[in-house]
Amino acid sequence: MSDIPVALPANVTAYRRTPDFTPENIPEKLRAAHSTKPGTWGLLHVLEGRLLYRLEAPRQGERHLAAGDTVVIEPTIHHHVAFIEPGRFFVEFYR
Repeated sequence: MSDIPVALPANVTAYRRTPDFTPENIPEKLRAAHSTKPGTWGLLHVLEGRLLYRLEAPRQGERHLAAGDTVVIEPTIHHHVAFIEPGRFFVEFYR
């Protein structure tokens, strides 16, 4: 069973986007447990390669993502990402 939402809520709007991250420039904090602020949703977009998105306990769930895949990031839920295969991704933020 996975606690990862399948879609963003209908009432949120995009307001910011990260730069593209690669294995060479991914911030260390994204590889460790981190979360968005209350009310801030994210949508992670994989552009190239393969990525692992994993929730931290007590939540459960992980997704293996490939180019073209997205995953919804719920507000305040701790998670981390890791490259399985070198590539690029970015995150859009919504509120």
